[in-house]
Amino acid sequence: MGTRTLPGYDAVLFDLDGVLTDSEPWWNDVRTELARAHDRPWTIDDQHSVMGANSGEWAATMRSRLHLEHLSANAIQDAIVDGMVERYRTLPSPVIAGAPEAVRRIAASRPVAIASSSHRRVIEAALDALGLRDVFGAVVSSDDVPRGKPEPDVYLRAAMLLGVPATRCVVVEDSLNGVKAAKAAGAFVVLVPNPSVPPAGDARTRADLVLDRLGELDPDRLPA
Repeated sequence: MGTRTLPGYDAVLFDLDGVLTDSEPWWNDVRTELARAHDRPWTIDDQHSVMGANSGEWAATMRSRLHLEHLSANAIQDAIVDGMVERYRTLPSPVIAGAPEAVRRIAASRPVAIASSSHRRVIEAALDALGLRDVFGAVVSSDDVPRGKPEPDVYLRAAMLLGVPATRCVVVEDSLNGVKAAKAAGAFVVLVPNPSVPPAGDARTRADLVLDRLGELDPDRLPA
């Protein structure tokens, strides 16, 4: 396809885990540790089942899939979130190379937002690691909306807070559920696959554009 300058994209909405931070392995490690503590396995299918869900949804999914009826979903959620925050506090931050610079470059010309499935405490820890707290015009967690990804709620809320229609937004994602959510919101969807946790299913064909690195994204020049 050819390219042309598109003046219609007025904002860029970023997923967090897997797009700006290579934190999906951390999430998987923390969930695996909880499962092992209760003599349960945590499989790749289990991992994909919770990607994109908000905190209440993934906690309930873990409780069901791992048959942890003796634990409440809230207890599971607290354990996983505490584990993630502790990793950000004590381990070298898994910032994706070039991501902060790419965000600041894009933010110099248009408003940007975070639209993440992560718990608010994890988002805050990640933004501190990225050094980007001052950049985003809106930060939305899927916990702030009725439904997590693949539903469009988190992207619709982020666009609304920026004062931009979702149809005039570019969304940067790395997962199938995220791509589905962004497409359902009516946004132009850029998939940047994360080698640590490659996108499942047909994420590549559902996206409007696939890039190898976030640094390649120029919102003013996108495929027609």
